[in-house]
Amino acid sequence: MEIKDLSNEQLAGQRLMVGFDGTGLNNDLRLLIDTIKVGGIILFAGNLSSPEQIKDLCLSAQEYALKCGQPALSISIDQEGGQVARLKPPFTQFPGNPKMKGEEDAINFARVTAKELKGVGINMNMAPVLDVAQKGINSVMADRAFGSDPAWVSKLGVKVIENLQQNKIMAVAKHFPGIGRTTLDSHLDMPTLKTDLTSMESVDLLPFKAAIKHDVAGIMLSHILCKQIDPDWPASLSGRIAVDVLRKQMGFKGIVITDDLDMGAIKKRFDIKTIIRQILVADIDIALICHKGPNIELAFNEILNGLKVSNKTMEKGKESVRNILNLKKKYLN
Repeated sequence: MEIKDLSNEQLAGQRLMVGFDGTGLNNDLRLLIDTIKVGGIILFAGNLSSPEQIKDLCLSAQEYALKCGQPALSISIDQEGGQVARLKPPFTQFPGNPKMKGEEDAINFARVTAKELKGVGINMNMAPVLDVAQKGINSVMADRAFGSDPAWVSKLGVKVIENLQQNKIMAVAKHFPGIGRTTLDSHLDMPTLKTDLTSMESVDLLPFKAAIKHDVAGIMLSHILCKQIDPDWPASLSGRIAVDVLRKQMGFKGIVITDDLDMGAIKKRFDIKTIIRQILVADIDIALICHKGPNIELAFNEILNGLKVSNKTMEKGKESVRNILNLKKKYLN
């Protein structure tokens, strides 16, 4: 499907990736696909029971999207291995990034995971974690990061990206520009980082540079407030970070996606209309809303309204959707 074939409603919906309740194609999921016209869904434990059920859910959702004249859905999951692995046995269980001993472990994880995801109809993995867990602090990412050496994180992260994507699973590197220096969990509240960009370039940004060089499909923005870069907005809502640093300085051309906008770091501080307006201003491609609720429809309406503000806003919106559709053509065919 080409950009010219999409209605304004479809242009708006493509920029949403959302969660939902249930394990099948229920009325809630139908509404998300046929009315809100979402471009993607994300699966959590409550959506999953057996491989057969997951495959039926994904296939039913894709068939319904096709029936509704929608582009194919991005269907994502957090399957990092270790403590963040939504798929349980009989899916293969891995000990997690900190336990990887070398490139072979990363390659094996990615190849096995890609095969299992593809087998049930999932086409995007919110992995790898490219945060560099700093030594000497109680890093919030200590149990999920590859380690504290940016070169090591880069080496293993690239192997995960290459082997997921060679097997038709979109990889989404996270959490840009890096949250390994922080101790506060953004699920609860907003972490603040006072480190300047120059210091981050030599550590935190290195794995993301490697990921970009190896054509990672997507990069997820964190909810961290990087005061030296943008004192007003967290990375997930910041044009200075998404455009000036990630797009212009680092040359990233894939999709940029927020972390879950239902997290305390964001939800405690901003209403959904403010959030979406800022996402549009910051040229961020996809807003991730992981839980059922009124915010999904409110976000859709706000994006739709934003498209009508000016020709410039419409053109920026089309460029985001063009990025999304290009990835879908590459990975979903």
